[in-house]
Amino acid sequence: MTSESTVDWSSFRMRTPEPTGAEGLRERKKRLTRQQLTDTATRMFLEKGFDAVRVSEVAAACGVSEKTVFNYFPTKEALVLDQFETTPEVLRAALSTPGPSPVDAVLEILAEELAAITYWMAAQADFATAVKQVALFGRLIGTTPALQAHQRAVLDRLTRDAAQVLAARPDLGIDDIEASVAANALLGLWPAQFAALRKHLGRADSAAALFAAVSADVRRTARIIRYGLQGRG
Repeated sequence: MTSESTVDWSSFRMRTPEPTGAEGLRERKKRLTRQQLTDTATRMFLEKGFDAVRVSEVAAACGVSEKTVFNYFPTKEALVLDQFETTPEVLRAALSTPGPSPVDAVLEILAEELAAITYWMAAQADFATAVKQVALFGRLIGTTPALQAHQRAVLDRLTRDAAQVLAARPDLGIDDIEASVAANALLGLWPAQFAALRKHLGRADSAAALFAAVSADVRRTARIIRYGLQGRG
């Protein structure tokens, strides 16, 4: 049986790029410390509530100082939504590539994020327990105003970044206003995927079925954007 203490909570967040080249001992230690902090914080927030846990308590549970926590994470909210804070380059790189359309580039990112969740779920001994863990994480964000506000702020920043990249692509031939509209539409696919995951989480009987159902909903939503960008990449 899976327990909250063994859940790899990084599976439920935006992916960070894999380390390139040989990872030194110092870099590996920093990466593992960061992972320990965010996983421990998430577990504590789930057990007691986000507002009931102080950053100093997270630090104590990990055997580090509160200052160390803030060296890795600028805010308490970033302890839960850390991947959104640290990987805007994933989106920028995908949208700046002239080959795939912006819609396809975003769909690929979303598919990878969904795969990370469903692969983890498929690896668990009990699928029903895995479903509960994913639901718990979603409920933590959905019922915590501070986390919702933080998520909106990060998505706003990602939207601005995306608009800059799209406006700079000569193959699209769109101005700043059009790029802003397109970026808002593209970033709207993240909430669409979250909503689809909530919708199908209690209905699918396997990780593969969950992936297929959520993907179908997201791609159906993306068609609306694709028609709007038809002829512009």
